[in-house]
Amino acid sequence: MWKKRSYDDSERLEYLQTLVTEFQDTDSEEAKEQVLANLANFAYDPKNIEHLKELQVTDLFLDMLTEENENFVEFGLGGLCNLSMDPECQDIILQSSGISLVTNCLSSQREETVLSAITTLMNLISPSSRSEITNAAMVQCMLRFSLSESPRLRNLAAVFLQDCCTEEEVAQFKQQMQGQQTAVGIPLPKD
Repeated sequence: MWKKRSYDDSERLEYLQTLVTEFQDTDSEEAKEQVLANLANFAYDPKNIEHLKELQVTDLFLDMLTEENENFVEFGLGGLCNLSMDPECQDIILQSSGISLVTNCLSSQREETVLSAITTLMNLISPSSRSEITNAAMVQCMLRFSLSESPRLRNLAAVFLQDCCTEEEVAQFKQQMQGQQTAVGIPLPKD
């Protein structure tokens, strides 16, 4: 039984290594997208976390957040979101300026990307990162998202505000926003 498990584990690592190598070696954007989507899905399974850390897939996902290809960003952030539950991966993300990279994805036109960004930020909250993740701009952004027509975005923003911010912070920024129409902190012209 132990030998079978050990063999399965080595097969798993070998397969994931093949995916990473394929991503690095191919010139086809479509093939890269497919591999990246597969790696993001594998990051969801805790059995794969150690292998993905060994293969430095967290860094690969972080690199995707600055790509122009929206699929790269979406799949990279989806994978990062899945890995951000692991304490070691959280450290890698935080040490790699991951908060600002993830925060930049909040302005994406793709709802899946924005949802993954919010969830990743929630997973990254720690005593040392809390002030950066719940700063004024972030709370105001979440307050705007909490008014979204999309139920998924509205609900996740509400959870962020409830779980990551104090009632005082939310009340303070709500009051500051009253009467202002803003888009990412920029006042819109009045009609």
